[in-house]
Amino acid sequence: MRNRPPTGRRRLALALSALLGGSALIALPTTAGAADGGGGGVAVQYRTSASGATADQSEPWLKVRNTGSTSVQLSQVKIRYYFKADSASTSYRFACSWAVKGCANITGTFGTPANPTATADRYLEIGFTSSAGTLASGADTGDMQLRFYQSNWQTLNQADDYSFSGAQTSYADWNKVTAQLAGATVWGTAPAGNDPTDPTDPTDPTDPTDPPGGGQSLFDDFSYTSYTDPAISAHGWNVRSNSGGPGVPGANWDPSRVTFPTVSGNKVMNLETSTAGTAESTKQTEVVSKSTKFKNGTYAARVKFADAPQSGPDGDHLVQTFFTINDLKAPMADDYAEYDFEYLPNGGWGESGNILYTTSWETYNPDPWQAVNQHTESRQSYAGWHDLVLTIDNSSIKYYFDGQLFGTHDAQYLPERPMSINFNQWLIDLAGQTSTTARAYNEQVDYVLHVKDQVLTPAQVSAKVAAYRTAGTAFVDEVPAS
Repeated sequence: MRNRPPTGRRRLALALSALLGGSALIALPTTAGAADGGGGGVAVQYRTSASGATADQSEPWLKVRNTGSTSVQLSQVKIRYYFKADSASTSYRFACSWAVKGCANITGTFGTPANPTATADRYLEIGFTSSAGTLASGADTGDMQLRFYQSNWQTLNQADDYSFSGAQTSYADWNKVTAQLAGATVWGTAPAGNDPTDPTDPTDPTDPTDPPGGGQSLFDDFSYTSYTDPAISAHGWNVRSNSGGPGVPGANWDPSRVTFPTVSGNKVMNLETSTAGTAESTKQTEVVSKSTKFKNGTYAARVKFADAPQSGPDGDHLVQTFFTINDLKAPMADDYAEYDFEYLPNGGWGESGNILYTTSWETYNPDPWQAVNQHTESRQSYAGWHDLVLTIDNSSIKYYFDGQLFGTHDAQYLPERPMSINFNQWLIDLAGQTSTTARAYNEQVDYVLHVKDQVLTPAQVSAKVAAYRTAGTAFVDEVPAS
């Protein structure tokens, strides 16, 4: 994680491409077109078992009916049930109580609509494994008795949920849930501005929802008292206080700005970065694993990005991150590795507005700047809580955002040495906001998970985290030192 000059990544890529004889160094994202349904179509029927406006859990029971002229592979069907979170920091858990098709063949993941509304700033996306089979024309799945609840089991309010109807106590077609078939929306009306035309979660349909057994794991719920809590170091974390990059030259890394507040009954890690427009007043934050022992497998975290400061004027070129990295032993060393989620709420590096990057690094030269990497980007606001998943195997690197595939990067960027796990928040420069009025920005982290040498789907990540929390496990580290 380092500074990039504000000349932009494409210009750097072109320069290095020329240096290396025209090789393509940076892959830009492409927009996938909607798949052809091939004569297929589905409708969704809905009823609720929890009809009250307030309840311990929401219970959207669903049936999927094949309205087309050909059979439908259920593994190509995705359903979205939209709701309003009880608070911005609330996390939810999915469960299947009973289903004709078998709960093991049904997946549930949570996401955030691209354009949140007053009745929908989250959705539950239901999918199927290949073992769920097919639906003949005119057939339906039968009952899927589904439910979701706050992770802290606080009472939830359904009255302002877009897809909820307390009066719907028997099955009937319901257009306030949407359905996609092979990536094309074929049923329902999404909340305004949120037609789910994006590719759906490419969960491997041969994997069950439950995570596979075994797998040496690191899990941390960040249940600490303060940055001085001795358990932080004992659990393998370093709250940074030493000087240096990335960020504003001369800025300080202030460990006291890393706190652990309770939000809706749940402990989170809060990284505060602040400035009053000078290097001396700029305080940045970073938490780093002390061990570089993480390589192939699954990395996951639930992170809250922010567009606006907690206080003071907005506009700074801020970077909010979750990433893995090892050290660059020499300029352009080929055993370097870094894999980033980076959110820039106010732009920077030549961008003028919100942008999210995922980047896989092969190597770089800090001076003169040269970079060999591959990245995917999306220009929109990502304020709020999000589930970030990174998987690395022997063939590719995949980035998932709220259960959906965000980017796939090539084998040439695979790691050759183990890495550390890191979170930081810092300022690229002081050019975005020149005011000398103090301002402070927050990035929050709910948990972090790494499973060594196992590639988990986003649904399996959610299930594994839920299992740790159900068991009351706030921390575990089974990953051996490299």
